[in-house]
Amino acid sequence: MGGGVVKHLLRNHDLIAERTGLDLQIKRVAEPQVSRVPAALSAVVTDDWRQLVADDEVRVVIELMGGRTLALEVARAALAAGKPLVTANKALLAHAGEELFALADRQRTGIYFEASVGGGIPIIKALREGLVANHIASIHGIINGTCNYILTRMADEGKAYAEILAEAKRLGYAEADESLDVDGIDTAHKAAILASLAYGFWVKMDDIHVEGIRTISALDISYARKLGYAIKLLAIIKPDENNAAQVRVHPALIPAGSVLASVSGVYNAVAVDGDVVGQTLYYGRGAGADATASAVLGDVVEAAAGLGVNHSSRFTGHDLYGKVAKIDQVVTRYYVRLSVLDQPGVLAQVAAIFGRHDIGISSVYQPEEHAGETVPLLMVLDQAREANFQDAYREIQRLAVVREPCQAIRVEDIS
Repeated sequence: MGGGVVKHLLRNHDLIAERTGLDLQIKRVAEPQVSRVPAALSAVVTDDWRQLVADDEVRVVIELMGGRTLALEVARAALAAGKPLVTANKALLAHAGEELFALADRQRTGIYFEASVGGGIPIIKALREGLVANHIASIHGIINGTCNYILTRMADEGKAYAEILAEAKRLGYAEADESLDVDGIDTAHKAAILASLAYGFWVKMDDIHVEGIRTISALDISYARKLGYAIKLLAIIKPDENNAAQVRVHPALIPAGSVLASVSGVYNAVAVDGDVVGQTLYYGRGAGADATASAVLGDVVEAAAGLGVNHSSRFTGHDLYGKVAKIDQVVTRYYVRLSVLDQPGVLAQVAAIFGRHDIGISSVYQPEEHAGETVPLLMVLDQAREANFQDAYREIQRLAVVREPCQAIRVEDIS
């Protein structure tokens, strides 16, 4: 990311100056491996980040190292010195945002973090500025390119998760340790930031329900398509009937005709529904050096333009919300795939359990091409409270007629 910012700042320096009147210069670069810095910057490189922060000529500090340890030290030092901080570090903000924004307010300086969510997609500015007059009814985001790439390839080619993951690693779309992406943690970091902006209080990572895509099979993607759905890893942010904020990350069936269902490959998209503006969509590359550099440089321009202005971090809480809904209280629909013995009465047993837990069945589908002792039984359920569904699902899996593997995926009805 740092290399991308340097490249595009040097290349488009004159364009930025013409548009903004700002002469942006790189005064210092802190990099432990000095040899990695382009020769053109050899005169300003240092292996000690403290020198960079302490330099009076450095007016804006850009943190692009990632992680939550050294990055937090740099962020604290920059803000304590009254210098605006530009960062793309979603993990840092998700875990330490409350502390850092409070420090920025005390020092009357700013934090700029457009690149932390959605790469080059201007979703942060949309929430902070363009939609400031709106109550946010919902946010649905596909905000991890690795997961979306894997699910897209599985849907297009019918290949297994493990096979596509291995290819994604070879192509550089997935890290050697893929867990941060495929287990939903990266998406949860971004969801915490979006939810905090939308609902005016800091959402803690421990309060976010997080599931990844490891258990999604090509079989479920195929069945979902036959039922009129696509499967995506979603960040879902919306208030419930008690004005608690739902903040959850998990795979979901979404209608095949919805806009988000068409988002493929490494692309990201965030759909925001405001009470004034209605539905809006933000789409583009969610990662990569170029997309991230675009967002970072936009923040640098904004930070530089505000130098000398005594301002706040612009994170302002409000009284509409203040807590995160527990997952067991969430009400949603469900797709269920059971592997059952091919004998009469099975559907009646399953339906009876769902009925006892006040869960209705919207549709039932049993593929005819399967033959043998066990067959798949697919159901789409009516809306139910998560706690009720989980109780029923555990009971159903204990039935003698039910065999493994079974699958349950939430359904999110979006347009």
